[in-house]
Amino acid sequence: MSDKAILEELGARVQYRRLVLNISQLELSVKAGVARKVIQNIESGHSCTVKGLVRILRALGAIDELDLLLPGEASSPLELAKMKGRERKRASGHRMEHKIK
Repeated sequence: MSDKAILEELGARVQYRRLVLNISQLELSVKAGVARKVIQNIESGHSCTVKGLVRILRALGAIDELDLLLPGEASSPLELAKMKGRERKRASGHRMEHKIK
């Protein structure tokens, strides 16, 4: 999917959730603490800030569904204890000199 198609799908889902909850754009904007224009932009497939999206998802009761987007690491408590202090802080990346030839 293109970026535009993803934004349109996201907007359609936000609008669907809002309508299921039977609240207007104005009510959602007040509840989320964003301008009504932010709601209009998202629902029409335009981009928005991550902060605005988070506020809207929270107001719609959908914030917990972010785990579906980027699930956290599912580790047992024993594995977490073993890894304590050894968590990765940064990616090693690939060196450009190996790719250029």
